[in-house]
Amino acid sequence: MSTDDRPRFPTSLGTSDLTSMSLLGQDVTEDLMGKVSFGELAYWLLTTRRPSAEQGRVFEAVLIGLADHGFTPTAIAARLTWLSAPDAIQGALAAGLLGGGSRYLGVTEDTGRFLGDVLDGLDAHPTTDAGWDEVAEAAVRRQREAGRFVPGLGHPVHKQGDPRTPVILRIAREEGQHGPHLALFEAIGRTHERVLGKRLPLNGAGVSGAALADVGIPCELLRGAVLLARCAGLLGHIAEEIRTPIANDMYLSIDRNAVYVDPDQA
Repeated sequence: MSTDDRPRFPTSLGTSDLTSMSLLGQDVTEDLMGKVSFGELAYWLLTTRRPSAEQGRVFEAVLIGLADHGFTPTAIAARLTWLSAPDAIQGALAAGLLGGGSRYLGVTEDTGRFLGDVLDGLDAHPTTDAGWDEVAEAAVRRQREAGRFVPGLGHPVHKQGDPRTPVILRIAREEGQHGPHLALFEAIGRTHERVLGKRLPLNGAGVSGAALADVGIPCELLRGAVLLARCAGLLGHIAEEIRTPIANDMYLSIDRNAVYVDPDQA
């Protein structure tokens, strides 16, 4: 088979030859190692665009805010999988990541998609808070009439306000990255009580979705960015499990307290 007849598999990511490695069109050893942060590289890989310093600061702030939330089901799954198979750390990491869905870790994507859909339906973006409030209130009302939750509202622990939300909003403003997704999300925070009859905090997962969308992360990759952040947190849980094990206590607590119930009487 001649060279011209060989199949071609185009990529803008990584390639290598006998003496060099390249990534995103850059020489890995000469242009990237020691010169680019991991967060900057992750953004670059997701978008094939090198982030500005302003985009990079917002992106990395979001990753830090999403890295770990304590003993969530994803962290527990990772620890228990490590207990069962300590010879395969990849299994423990995968177990935690596979739990990233609609209840845990998925809110960031859900919020970004919701906001994006609302924005796509506008002829033009409002230029005043009053204009954004009108759009937000109508969007919340449509969600309620359809029997759906508004993603990004409420938090099981931070009922008086998620501490991450004002920080991400502040950093986005400082870096000139406060765009339409964040503007709409803030407007939802101001107006939802008129429709829902109760006040709920704007949660950190939701503001993260809005911020990531405003710095250019595509909607279909938002959950991937969350999983990137959570991978570091899960690895931290596994490292802690190695140092000070507790997973066996979790397992024994359930196993030793299991009570048989006749299914016909359950």
